[in-house]
Amino acid sequence: MLSLFLVLVERVIMLLSPQAEKNWEGLCSMLEDVLEDQSHRQLFALELGSGTGQHVIRFAQKMPFVTWQPSDIKEESRDSIKAYIAATHAKTILQPVHLDASEPWEKWAGVPRSSCDVVIAINLLQYSSFKTAQGLFSGAGQILKLNGLLITYGAYAINGTITPSCNEQLDEEIRKMNPEWGLPDIDVLRQLAYGNGMRMERIIEMEEYYKCLIFRKI
Repeated sequence: MLSLFLVLVERVIMLLSPQAEKNWEGLCSMLEDVLEDQSHRQLFALELGSGTGQHVIRFAQKMPFVTWQPSDIKEESRDSIKAYIAATHAKTILQPVHLDASEPWEKWAGVPRSSCDVVIAINLLQYSSFKTAQGLFSGAGQILKLNGLLITYGAYAINGTITPSCNEQLDEEIRKMNPEWGLPDIDVLRQLAYGNGMRMERIIEMEEYYKCLIFRKI
């Protein structure tokens, strides 16, 4: 999926994703902008598919008004997140939990209904089946507070069309890994959101033809 390097710190392996190292600044800027009007209070955010842990560490450093709950289905990723937390002495990041977004929300590591201000998924949907997308939106609809935000980042199709050519190539490469994966369609995600009590509020253009989709619980 993504090339990963390994860094050994205090006998714990910290995974390093070059892509995460490249895009964290843009993601931080986006989040700071989206959450600016709520920075006067402490927020609770769940990250789905946290991966290496590089993003959540940066988010915590930039946005101390947010308590972060990272999660991942892979044990090696959760170990890496723990290592980053320990290495940076992060105070606003909880220990990572196992969470499979395709499962019903009742199995989402005990996250209570209406407990989250933010749910964020970075580069998760294109590497997931449609069942996971359905589970993600269904679960987010349950655990988000009223006016809470679901934020997804990645490359997308629009009305069944993928542009430009680099995104077409990305979609082909992903589907070779798993035929059930691929760039999700924004209109399909908008319908999933609506069916789970959310509406699409903004589409934010990011680097290299990636986008952030902002959905609000209504």
